[in-house]
Amino acid sequence: MTDTPLPDLTRHPGSAGSASQSLLDGAVRRTVLPGGLRVITERVPGVRSAAIGVWVGVGSRDETPVTAGCSHYLEHLLFKGTPTRDALTISASVEAVGGDLNAFTGKEYTCYYARVLDSDLPMAVDVVADMVTSSLVTADDVEAERGVILEEIAMHEDDPGDVVHDVFAEAMLGSSVLGRPVLGTIESIEGLGRETIADYYRSRYVPPAMVVSVAGNLEHERALELVAKAFGERHGAGGDPSPVRAGRYDYPPAPGIVVSERPTEQANLVLGTVGMSRHDPRRFALGVLTSALGGGMSSRLFQEIREKRGLAYSVYSFTSHFADAGLFGVYAGCAPRRADEVLAIARDEIRSIAERGITAEELDRARGQSHGSLLLGLEDTGSRMSRLGKSELVHGELLSVDEIIARVDAVTLDDVTAIAVTLAEQPWALGVIGPFDDHDFSAAVAR
Repeated sequence: MTDTPLPDLTRHPGSAGSASQSLLDGAVRRTVLPGGLRVITERVPGVRSAAIGVWVGVGSRDETPVTAGCSHYLEHLLFKGTPTRDALTISASVEAVGGDLNAFTGKEYTCYYARVLDSDLPMAVDVVADMVTSSLVTADDVEAERGVILEEIAMHEDDPGDVVHDVFAEAMLGSSVLGRPVLGTIESIEGLGRETIADYYRSRYVPPAMVVSVAGNLEHERALELVAKAFGERHGAGGDPSPVRAGRYDYPPAPGIVVSERPTEQANLVLGTVGMSRHDPRRFALGVLTSALGGGMSSRLFQEIREKRGLAYSVYSFTSHFADAGLFGVYAGCAPRRADEVLAIARDEIRSIAERGITAEELDRARGQSHGSLLLGLEDTGSRMSRLGKSELVHGELLSVDEIIARVDAVTLDDVTAIAVTLAEQPWALGVIGPFDDHDFSAAVAR
């Protein structure tokens, strides 16, 4: 196996023999086991906790229409039992020591994680590794969890503030791999069988596609020993890590308007356009723009829509970054009769920044917001573990805090204006949930 400080993998994605550099004062270390399983750790002195995460490079974008929802379905099933632990033993092992055990599925990855006292890390590593590598995926468990997932979909559907983001994704991306919901649909979940899910598990959950990230009061050598023991022969031999996900995403040619008519008291709106991939260097300028536009109570949208006019309780802007694509959007929840006015203000503010830029004060405030969010997010071991795992699996590099701050501080007023011009000139899409039958929203997306 190879053991080096964390390399910059941008030039040599995923390879065990990449040129390396020492980051974070040597607190971060990375080892590639013979089968391609990557282990990356960060020592955090002075804390009493440790977090372990197993990141798998598979998500909803890897599914076909027939297997839609399979990645999330599998996330549920891995908690149901292995040859040595049943579902109760898995959960009780971590909860009995006051720890947290959970998982989540995204469009490009799935993560299983536990956060415990540092003294309980050996148990947590063993439990999570056992779940990820040795799930039984029985027919009975598949049927039991089918009902649970259908209830989860129903719960999600009852929250229009969440569902409207799926509606927007449909409007922007259609039925493409990034446009489909992570949970799948009622039809796809009802159609998934045990063999399909088990085949998906065996083919996708392989060592080269996995990253184990650990952060807390620990030494790399000890964490590596625990991981190697827990995975045993299951980490394989003679493999290289999978390369960072790449390629070119073909956006659907005509984003549009999707309205989900419901008798709600409030209209939920998401207006947006194409953003930037996680590898695009302009993403830092886009982040500054997003903060200035709708990133907090001092942002333009909050001040104009909520504070000055009282049109909405919740309004914000957001970005979503993928390996080869991205989204930029604005969310607002308002009275249905105010929907057109809110949408017009949102478009006007984007056009205003494209024409006149933001002020130096707004730039400084956005930078400070980015600095604070980054640093405060490193206050707990779970956040540090997530940063390590995502950086290794999907970014292919781990930027130090100073490097990130430097890139944010390098954003100029002209950079922000250029991003706003790009956004304003692109086709826009709109997702709406509310009591609208044949309402004409075309003005909101007109250029």
